[in-house]
Amino acid sequence: MAELTAKAYAKINLGLDIVGLRADGYHLVRMIMQTVGLSDELEFTRTKDGLITIDSDVELGAASDNLIYKAVDLLRREEGISDGMHVKLTKRIPVAAGLAGGSSDCAASLKAANDLYGLGLSPERLAAYGVRLGADVPYCLMGGTAISEGIGEKLTPLPAAPKAHVLLVKPSFGISTKEAYAAYDREESPDHPDIDGLIRAIKAGDLRAMCASMGNVLEPVSIAMHPEIADIKARMKELGAAGSMMSGSGPTVFGLFDDEAAAKRAYEEFADAGSRAQVCLTGFVG
Repeated sequence: MAELTAKAYAKINLGLDIVGLRADGYHLVRMIMQTVGLSDELEFTRTKDGLITIDSDVELGAASDNLIYKAVDLLRREEGISDGMHVKLTKRIPVAAGLAGGSSDCAASLKAANDLYGLGLSPERLAAYGVRLGADVPYCLMGGTAISEGIGEKLTPLPAAPKAHVLLVKPSFGISTKEAYAAYDREESPDHPDIDGLIRAIKAGDLRAMCASMGNVLEPVSIAMHPEIADIKARMKELGAAGSMMSGSGPTVFGLFDDEAAAKRAYEEFADAGSRAQVCLTGFVG
């Protein structure tokens, strides 16, 4: 096999809590992760020139700083591969949005390199490589609904979350994950979400109870930097969302709707708002 096309799906956090800090400075988390239908598309071609090249419809900066490059390069070095790889990226997941777009592209690249180079690596071995590249990469390799713990490498699958129409609104600005975590570290008494209650609601298949238990410990510090996040949340609920929350360190806000017509009306309002926000109506992916 010399060519392969893959989709890299975005994720949202239905719950995000910080439960500790490692000696090396990494935050210990307890999160509920969920794949959604928004995706990048990557086309991989194995080459004989020994080079890793990436063509993209968005500016990626230096190739060696990109997670796609790093994923392919890591497997080549560790597994003794001399062949190169050409990657064509069609980017649809917003950058610096709290949707794990870079981590998802990285996961797709690990899988593709494993297949195209004929390495036969197990999912566990790929996940071990993935966590070296980013805390969200092991989850993006697995996908679906899952508990993520440690720094993101400890994953426990959950039953599929109750069906919902998912509205994503990414404002025109970005938020640095490092900056958001640093702001959290300055908080004296953060409000921790009910992750256990969220798990119970998911297992019960109860969308309304799930929405009532959602929470993101980083949301208050990101809202303090960008109050527009709170405005988007409030408007989604006014438009009929059963629940609305910021994903990851932000700034993307998602709304979960059990009524398709209400979700479409909300999508149209945000899409027609005249701002530079990126808006997408999608759903959960198992």
